[in-house]
Amino acid sequence: MTMPVPRPEPEFRVRLAADAQDRLAAERLRYAVFVEELGGDGPLVDHADRLERDAFDAHADHLVLVDPARDAAALDHVVGVYRLMRADQAAAAGRFYGAAEYDLAPLQASGRRLLELGRSCVHPAYRGGTAMFHLWTALADYVAAHRIEILFGVASFHGTDPEALAAPLSLLHHRHLAPPELRVRARVFQPMDLMPEAAIDRRRAMLQVPALIKAYLRLGGVVGEGAFVDHAFNTTDVCLVMDTARLNARQAALYRGARA
Repeated sequence: MTMPVPRPEPEFRVRLAADAQDRLAAERLRYAVFVEELGGDGPLVDHADRLERDAFDAHADHLVLVDPARDAAALDHVVGVYRLMRADQAAAAGRFYGAAEYDLAPLQASGRRLLELGRSCVHPAYRGGTAMFHLWTALADYVAAHRIEILFGVASFHGTDPEALAAPLSLLHHRHLAPPELRVRARVFQPMDLMPEAAIDRRRAMLQVPALIKAYLRLGGVVGEGAFVDHAFNTTDVCLVMDTARLNARQAALYRGARA
């Protein structure tokens, strides 16, 4: 029996979007994931050119994961992306993106250096490999360079029916709620404690938690109080917060891309 030959790992490159081509390719990937795959929409989404964009993009940094083997001329070379917004960039934009969904006053009153993570996605063909590892390693370098102390951002469950997500939302509330000094609160408040903790099948509930949220939890992330149902994007959002000072040694090594 002939054994399948494993496909070699792409020679990834990670950089901040260097030009309009990188930016457009990131928006093309975002369209494929957030609009075509998940059913989202928005006032600045360009359906004709298949670009997912909003008013915050011009003020943010865009960390892109590039597979050089793909066609840059066809805007196909970006296979992963993170939108990064520091406090000074948010001031230029008028606010953080997440401020429309969550009251960020506890974070802004902390006096600590903030970085909002958003629009994170990976091309379907690259999920389950090392793509996210490469993005996180570059993100760790960015965090160190800007001396970031608090990372935060909304992360999404697919769908807008909280009852269908009662178990995972309740698990997050009971096991991973942020401490009071970092506990942001949803502006249009959807309770997350929909089930008592004793009634939750933890294993089944965790199977419903998206991989990105689980990864943040493993790194010591916590969630704000209440979910936000985003009908435009067809998602139910939670606000994840990560205090870099609270990472234990093993988590910090993983975040930096080192081996624990």
